Amino acid sequence: MNTIHLPMLHNRAMLALLVAQFLSALADNALLIVAIATLKAQLEAGNVPWLQIAFVLPFILLAPFVGVLADALPKNRVLLAGNAIKLLGALSLLIGAHPIVAYGIAGIGAALYSPAKFGMLTQLFPPEKLVRANSLLEGSTIVAILLGVFIGGLLTDYNPDLALGSVIALFALAALVNLLIPRLPIESPLKDHHLGATLRSFGRDLVTLFNITDARASLLATTTFWGLGSTMRLMLFAWVPVALGTLDNSTPSNLMGAVSIGIVFGAAIAGFLIPLHKVNRALIGGLLLGPLVMLLALTQSLPVAVALLIALGAAGGMFVVPMNAMLQDAGHRTIGAGRALAVQNLWENMAMLLFVGLYLLLSQMSVSITANLFIFGALLLVLTGGISWLRLKRTVRA
Repeated sequence: MNTIHLPMLHNRAMLALLVAQFLSALADNALLIVAIATLKAQLEAGNVPWLQIAFVLPFILLAPFVGVLADALPKNRVLLAGNAIKLLGALSLLIGAHPIVAYGIAGIGAALYSPAKFGMLTQLFPPEKLVRANSLLEGSTIVAILLGVFIGGLLTDYNPDLALGSVIALFALAALVNLLIPRLPIESPLKDHHLGATLRSFGRDLVTLFNITDARASLLATTTFWGLGSTMRLMLFAWVPVALGTLDNSTPSNLMGAVSIGIVFGAAIAGFLIPLHKVNRALIGGLLLGPLVMLLALTQSLPVAVALLIALGAAGGMFVVPMNAMLQDAGHRTIGAGRALAVQNLWENMAMLLFVGLYLLLSQMSVSITANLFIFGALLLVLTGGISWLRLKRTVRA
């Protein structure tokens, strides 16, 4: 596993990766808003949670394969293939596919894309620079989320066809930028091509990472954060009409953007103040997540909601960015960064599936959205508290 040392190649590859990731994430999030708006127009608002389920299922089902591909092929080509599949998902919505099916196709592309984009960082930067590199990539992603949900909400309220056309153009542009990313060395060539060998190899990867203390802590932390995040995006569309009395698509989209602004700040704090050898500082952000969600459940003021969501994003960025870097470093030193990220994607998307499934179940049991938010906040506090206790307990023993 080689690290590229040429500064010019570093800069060119990182810049191209940031631009491609920005465009792809911008389109991802605008597509979600377009899909939600389409379901509402078809009088299927109750099926909105199924969008997230359709998107995360490919991450779970393809987890044994996408990490292997990310390490066995040039990562820039894997990114190109992922964006091409996302583009296919958007085009399928254009020609009349059901929004859940179209968003599920985009999920296949995203499942392929994710291990390659983060795995590339370990080939470009040494461990001591990984948190800052992650901060840049996460910051680019979050700015894209902010703009994606804002533009998606604005355009779908104005002209849904224009919104979908913009999404298609963004995916196509992201694929073109992927071509500018320099070819990097293959990390781990394919040895066995049959299904059984691939599944056994993935099972060994799961065991290997879970037996590494730092990797296990990272998996638990990022799983908790993204499980909440995926559900919060859906909850806001149900909470805004009840708590704030607003029925449009742009208000919940803008509130999602407020979370994104916060994550940019949190990621920046992590990049400068939380190096890998001080990663336990990130636990402060994790412990703040649950109380902030519970406070949000109790507010009926738009300015207060914006402030709480920015704070929630900042705490989340401070929490998840160092944890991501810790996992990438552990994976790069053992099984390969792409394969480690595939394991992480499996964990995170199983959590998303469970969290969204719990939200769907509680909603069908007529639990109010306010109570739903409070329940999720309390659950988050318990989970992050347990992770922090285990992590600090290990530090004291060491």
